[in-house]
Amino acid sequence: MNITEVMTSNVESCNLKSSCGEVANKMKSLDVGVIPICEDGKLIGLITDRDLVVNRLANNFNANTQISEMITTDVIIGTKHMSVEQAADIMSQHQIRRLPIVGDGKLIGMVSLGDLAVSNASNKEAGKALEDISVPAEPTK
Repeated sequence: MNITEVMTSNVESCNLKSSCGEVANKMKSLDVGVIPICEDGKLIGLITDRDLVVNRLANNFNANTQISEMITTDVIIGTKHMSVEQAADIMSQHQIRRLPIVGDGKLIGMVSLGDLAVSNASNKEAGKALEDISVPAEPTK
């Protein structure tokens, strides 16, 4: 099964000039934990709800801080040509819960573990990915 059959299309994004407050409000209104950061449709990075809490709140950033100061730019991506199994393998290998899908240099969708789990063809792959991703972390001292 191709990844485009299970991914979420028409993904909402923000740009580098968006503020932390704008991004947080978009996450809340969409009920999502990640927002892609794009310029002219091209994926520049990602920001997660955890990034906002750990980087913003813990470091005294305010709601007007531009998101460009805290996005993750080293993003693992998938392509529109990959299978569900290949996406699950990448997510498992890199221990990520969401995988942006890019086609012709532009963000075309996002696949999550939930998307994989509801696909009958990928229940086994989603379970394996979740098992690998959910390895308990050791506390740092």
